[in-house]
Amino acid sequence: MTLALEIRRSARLIIIDSNNNLLLFKYHDEHRDPFWATVGGELKPGESYLDAARRELLEETGSDAKIGSFVREREEIYAVARSTPARWLEKYFLVRCKSYLPINQDGWTDEERDTIRDWKWWSLEDMKIQDGAVFKPDWLPEALESVIYGNTGA
Repeated sequence: MTLALEIRRSARLIIIDSNNNLLLFKYHDEHRDPFWATVGGELKPGESYLDAARRELLEETGSDAKIGSFVREREEIYAVARSTPARWLEKYFLVRCKSYLPINQDGWTDEERDTIRDWKWWSLEDMKIQDGAVFKPDWLPEALESVIYGNTGA
């Protein structure tokens, strides 16, 4: 007998600076080796994806930049930090900002402080080289390239 997985919704942000670099956080928890992923997080009850995107941007970076267009969605089964595996429904939104937006950690939860180990502005060239870096999802370099070259409608 297979149990149905809990459905969890998440708003994710493809934050790109004026030099076309993508902001990624380096996560590490008990479920997997370190990986790089976008800013974002789970929707609160009654919250829309767009509202969650605004809240997560402010909480995780300190920025109230405008949330741009919808870029992509993803459905995946995984566990985050102290959670059990769930079926995640993610929507990715574009955010454009000035070069090297400073990160303000004041709004971080204890879980974020425990799992986010670093952040970096990645150029497309650096992402293609990777040098051992793992991106979640693995199509982040492709998404950055699509935004830079205008193939997303973003």
